[in-house]
Amino acid sequence: MKGNRLTIYIMVGMVLGIIAGHICHSMAPSPEAAQEIAGYFNVVTDIFLRLIKMIIAPLVFSTIVAGIAGTEGSAAIGRVGAKALGWFWVASIVSLALGMICVNVLKPGVGLSLPLPDVGASSGISGKAMDVKGFVVSIFPKSIFDAMAQNAILQILVFSVFFGFAMAAFRDDTAKTLIRMIRELSHVMFKVTDFVMRFAPFGVFAAIASCITIEGLGVLITYGKFIGGFYVSLLILWMLLIGAGYVFLRGSIFRLLKLVREPTILAFSTASSEAAFPMTMERLERFGVKERISGFVLPLGYSFNLDGSMIYQAFAVIFIAQAYDIHLSLSEQVTLLLVMMATSKGIAGVARASLVVVAANLSMYKLPEAGLLLIMGIDQLLDMGRTATNVIGNSIATAVIAKWEGELEPLGDDTDFPVTSGG
Repeated sequence: MKGNRLTIYIMVGMVLGIIAGHICHSMAPSPEAAQEIAGYFNVVTDIFLRLIKMIIAPLVFSTIVAGIAGTEGSAAIGRVGAKALGWFWVASIVSLALGMICVNVLKPGVGLSLPLPDVGASSGISGKAMDVKGFVVSIFPKSIFDAMAQNAILQILVFSVFFGFAMAAFRDDTAKTLIRMIRELSHVMFKVTDFVMRFAPFGVFAAIASCITIEGLGVLITYGKFIGGFYVSLLILWMLLIGAGYVFLRGSIFRLLKLVREPTILAFSTASSEAAFPMTMERLERFGVKERISGFVLPLGYSFNLDGSMIYQAFAVIFIAQAYDIHLSLSEQVTLLLVMMATSKGIAGVARASLVVVAANLSMYKLPEAGLLLIMGIDQLLDMGRTATNVIGNSIATAVIAKWEGELEPLGDDTDFPVTSGG
């Protein structure tokens, strides 16, 4: 499907989803009925997300293994990994710091003056995040089949690195046939990705309709100040990320943004990083990033480079403190930033991970955990923005690292490419 046409279909799906959701919300006689109606929309969303999930494991495995088997050695992988992690940590610090600065300047929670809730009041979200030891252990899979079944990208990455190095270690033709088969598998998986993405407009329509059916259009107004402030912060972060990309990619950064437009819209509308992952990888290939870079850096970024989630966590915690008239000193906020840097890396694969990190830091700073209830109702709308930002951040990071490694080969026209794995 042509890129421009897919963009139009996805946008149409979003608009129709808003209209359908508003109609269903208006006609629903009760919140329970709205939940039931939304459940029918969720059937379509769940099917689309299942289609996405079924291609993630073989796509990550084939691209990483094929890339490593074609590299000059372990030194190259180590060099790429070090550059990627360096970029990720800097981007994370900038995102967290920007979130804190914006929420302190915009003050979306000031004036609410909410009374402190009872000690027993709870948001229903566990504040316990995975510790560093648990995170390190969880990186290594007990079984590659279990890792693939769970779509544990970081575990699949570890196994694929070992498998790729094992294949590359053969100096004769022992693994030649297997290498060719895996490379051909990566080409096939990109074609499967193209087929699956033809269903994206339907998935987008259903996801938006379900959200509006339950919450109604009023949710866009009730929390307008908080939502507006957060999206202003995201816009500033986008400008910083694009600016950083321009330093290294020059004018090509705008070509990259054009190419990743569809996966960004898809991530925004479905609030699912998994939904956008296959298309993001394919668009990076179109941009000219070689498989050995995109297949390694992009999955790594999905665990370590969640720029949108970072800025949200800082914004949300300070917002809750403002809402309850609780003052956090500059030193406390700086400490909070450093704590979030550590805890957020340990729960990248946890459902509603950003909410878990926020809950963990609320209890750490003796902020009302029930404050999480203030934002849980609109978390879907916030998740849409932070997920789209994660896609943009990881796309730029992957392209920049490819440029550093001399693995970037622009391929020409962007608008009507067949889905291939690299040209």
